[in-house]
Amino acid sequence: MCIPTPTPGPPLTFGEAMRAAVREHGDQQAYVEGARTLTFAEWDRAAAGVAERLAGRGVRPGEVVALLLPSGIDFAIAYAAVLRLRAVVTAVNTRLGAHEVGAILRASSPALVVRDDTVPWPAIDPGTRVIGHDDIDWAAAPTREPGPASTSRPDDAAVIIWTSGTTGVPKGAWYDHRGLAAAVASAGAIGGRRERRLFSTPFAHAGYLAKVVEQLVSGSTLVVSPQPWSVQDMARLLVDERIDLAGGVPTQWAKLLTVPGLDRAVLPHLRVGVAATAPASPELVEAVRERLGCSLVVRYAMTEAPSITGTDPADPPAVQSRTVGRPQAGMAVRIVDADDVEVGGGETGHVQVRGACVMRGYWQAPALTEAAFCGDWLRTGDLGWIDHGGNLVLVGRSKEMYIRGGYNVYPLEVEHELADHPKVARVAVVGVVTPVLGERGMAWVVPTDPDDPPTLRELREHVGARLADYKSPDDLRLVPELPVTAMLKVDKTALQRLGDPGSVDVRVGGAPTAPGSTPPAPAPPRGDS
Repeated sequence: MCIPTPTPGPPLTFGEAMRAAVREHGDQQAYVEGARTLTFAEWDRAAAGVAERLAGRGVRPGEVVALLLPSGIDFAIAYAAVLRLRAVVTAVNTRLGAHEVGAILRASSPALVVRDDTVPWPAIDPGTRVIGHDDIDWAAAPTREPGPASTSRPDDAAVIIWTSGTTGVPKGAWYDHRGLAAAVASAGAIGGRRERRLFSTPFAHAGYLAKVVEQLVSGSTLVVSPQPWSVQDMARLLVDERIDLAGGVPTQWAKLLTVPGLDRAVLPHLRVGVAATAPASPELVEAVRERLGCSLVVRYAMTEAPSITGTDPADPPAVQSRTVGRPQAGMAVRIVDADDVEVGGGETGHVQVRGACVMRGYWQAPALTEAAFCGDWLRTGDLGWIDHGGNLVLVGRSKEMYIRGGYNVYPLEVEHELADHPKVARVAVVGVVTPVLGERGMAWVVPTDPDDPPTLRELREHVGARLADYKSPDDLRLVPELPVTAMLKVDKTALQRLGDPGSVDVRVGGAPTAPGSTPPAPAPPRGDS
């Protein structure tokens, strides 16, 4: 089933958007990072000064500049400076390891790397030109009055964004200026307003790199969240910075509800919350709306298409917790079978998307690009179906689906049900190889109360009352936290590696491997606190 949506308006280049931002809201704050702030006019002027410095290092139009910088104001200045030179921005997440960083730099062949040495980056190829963070005066004005911010064309390459690389080396999804501008129309309920946004996503992520033009057009302020995250910091910033829009995983929203005195009376500006990376239960959606006075909305996106679908603040809790909403402006979604033939509404199949927010391809990788597309439809690798209201319901990744006794099981579908259990704070389900059945389902659960965790029997009964019995988890592993990738998604590859019978806490028909004990959590990836 294909759902078309309107296409966005005429494209802007980043430079045109920056000039308009300075003209229309130059004195407004663009960024708040602790005690440091930056207006749109200051952002533009600082970018002009840094662009002079980078040009002096030989950066030319069309060349790639890699940012090895933490999220924050200096990252934003460097981003704008590179595009001012008609060069191409790429960035490396501070959480990545040596293998991933090396693969990204080899694949992007940057003309220059801008590196903050306070971050323990791995060694860089000696032949790569590097400029240190401290070698740049980030506040210096240009030596001459800056000219136009960019003379880029809409189809010039602008940004390369790297996938998390859980199934191999990272791949670089690249976007032209037209693709960046598409974020304006596709922002839906979370964009288009001059408001203050609490931002905790790494700037090297598509959630920032592909959405900056929307910030310029709307005139919104990004309040950068301190790292590592804490509920106290989030609560403080929501109140002190008078935040209008905030994002977080369901666990973070649940923790906010436990902060004494945090309610709609002290959060008069909080309009919308964005729930990401895991299903939010209807109870959580209702509790946030009742206690904090804002609606939780869901967004479905990926590195290769940073805007796809989303729910609306007016949607009922069942839609917010069970679906990822309807296509955003400029995007279309269809469900196809294994032969790329479109299926009817309500049928489960492969999710493909098309529209202005889709990447132009993988950087310098024509074979990977060709495999990623069916005509102009992007193969997302996700499985789902479309309900009677036109909402997309995801049931899992095609590579995550497992076959238990001849029956297909979609992990995300099971996770939605488990997330409704009052004793489950966070959950991930993976398929692991087993004799006879072929594969079995293993549930990794972060309990709501570590002193009163759910039992396997409780979870099986809970799922079995709602889904087919073969979809109930066969194994349970209790952990204090779920491992995440550098892009803050649950690392199911790591869970599958740990999912052998010897590491299972509880098994169907069996006893705990060590009665009364819980095995240690999987080791977090590099950079976790």
